[in-house]
Amino acid sequence: MGRALQEIGVRRAVRYVLMELAMVVHAALLLPPLRAFWLRLLGARIGRDTHLMGPRFINLDRRGLPGLRIGARCYIARGVCFDLADSVEVLDETSIGDDTLVLTHLNVGYRDHPLQRAFPAGSTPARLGPGAFIGAHTLILPGASVGRGAFVAAGSVVTAPVPDGVIVAGNPAREVGKVADREARAAAASPAPASP
Repeated sequence: MGRALQEIGVRRAVRYVLMELAMVVHAALLLPPLRAFWLRLLGARIGRDTHLMGPRFINLDRRGLPGLRIGARCYIARGVCFDLADSVEVLDETSIGDDTLVLTHLNVGYRDHPLQRAFPAGSTPARLGPGAFIGAHTLILPGASVGRGAFVAAGSVVTAPVPDGVIVAGNPAREVGKVADREARAAAASPAPASP
């Protein structure tokens, strides 16, 4: 504890403790509207008709909840974890599946860790959507983003920005199709409306 306190300082340590206590209250709130209300009180911006099933947060002592923006009509499933070392923006009508992890930073350890020169500590904001779908158990790495109307298959590891309207899957996530092509196939396969 002494070395960690020395690295982060007393002020950040106190903020860490206070935010951990606030997350105890967050976890005890059983209804999504209450969770949204509590997070708004703590500085998050959350739009109307957004359903929060029980997201978790790490690095609240850094950017914290004022760095979180979730738009309107979003769905955030159970166990979704947001790294708030930097800002996270989930735009309108984006859905995020269970146990997805959105990372915004890299830090291999203490300042004198032998890997710090090869992997310097840093953070990058995350931006997801609008209208994107991110499947369950997805990992979004720092510097990756998900474009408008993009579809990320469950279990993907997103290492780079996902363009608008693209379907990606795998580890690392790679383009496997376009949403528009899939929509066109679905429209062609549906029966024509009956004539009067």
